[in-house]
Amino acid sequence: MDTGLTVGSEEIMVGDGDRAPSRPSRDGSGSPSALVFAAGAVALWSTNALVGKSLLASHPVSLVQLLQFCGAALVFAVIHLASRKNAAPENTATGALAVAVGIIGLVGTMVLQYIAFASMPVIEANLVAYTWPLMVAAAVIVLGKPQRPVLLGLTAVVGFVGVALVISGGRDQSFLQGSIVGYLAAFGSALCMAFYSIAVARLATPSERLLLPSALVGVGLTLLWCVHDGAAWPAGADLLLSLYLGAGPMGLGYYFWSRALKLEGGGKVAVVAYLTPITSTLLLTLSGERLTLTAIAGAVLVIGSCIAVGIERSEAENHA
Repeated sequence: MDTGLTVGSEEIMVGDGDRAPSRPSRDGSGSPSALVFAAGAVALWSTNALVGKSLLASHPVSLVQLLQFCGAALVFAVIHLASRKNAAPENTATGALAVAVGIIGLVGTMVLQYIAFASMPVIEANLVAYTWPLMVAAAVIVLGKPQRPVLLGLTAVVGFVGVALVISGGRDQSFLQGSIVGYLAAFGSALCMAFYSIAVARLATPSERLLLPSALVGVGLTLLWCVHDGAAWPAGADLLLSLYLGAGPMGLGYYFWSRALKLEGGGKVAVVAYLTPITSTLLLTLSGERLTLTAIAGAVLVIGSCIAVGIERSEAENHA
């Protein structure tokens, strides 16, 4: 999820061939369209865990991920071709750095997230993976100059307490009932997304330039993974659902979110994005996933902290 968060008050341009990105309008003229794009991204992201859970019940992670990256690569290729006429030249060093950021943000986030989905209850993995806004908040405190660092820090701490409650109270009030690999993968996914959210805002490279090669790297790696696993190609509805995961939550989700940020910036649309764990958790609950009261309390803390961080960022940007 391409959040475009900025650490501090400066945008750092990398490379001589990059053009400065256009600044979002502060008069609110772009807000309606930005919120529509942001809402579209959230709607797609919210289905990711539910559809992923359904497919992982009968297919290995490697196959689901291969088809997901294939779907995303197709979407990014179409977007890249459509935007080539307006593309500015870019030097090799800048392009390589951008691709590296994309690989960590796209491939790292999604592969680790799906390993977590396959190794622990999906509803828990989804909540833990969505601690990345809290990690970004911690980075802002360390690297940037937030207006209220103490409040931001306390908010992040509350969110991580919520994560501890989700993990410890997920089932039968017992600690770490799921695989330790799953919990580590979920945290790793959050770390990758947090890194991407910070790093991508420092690059002048358009999102489609780093997302397409990153998706192709994902296709190559997961293809090798599938060959190793000897995974059988799915048919019918499962094939379509797998491609949807790539074209929808990964492909169009990233694209819609990028468009929202270009139109309005990271303030109001960031708050909209933090609604994703609410809607995705609701869909998982309706599908039969359950949390204990302890884990529900933790989920409330995680979701509340994410929204509070988004509101704090929105206010900080409005005063910038």
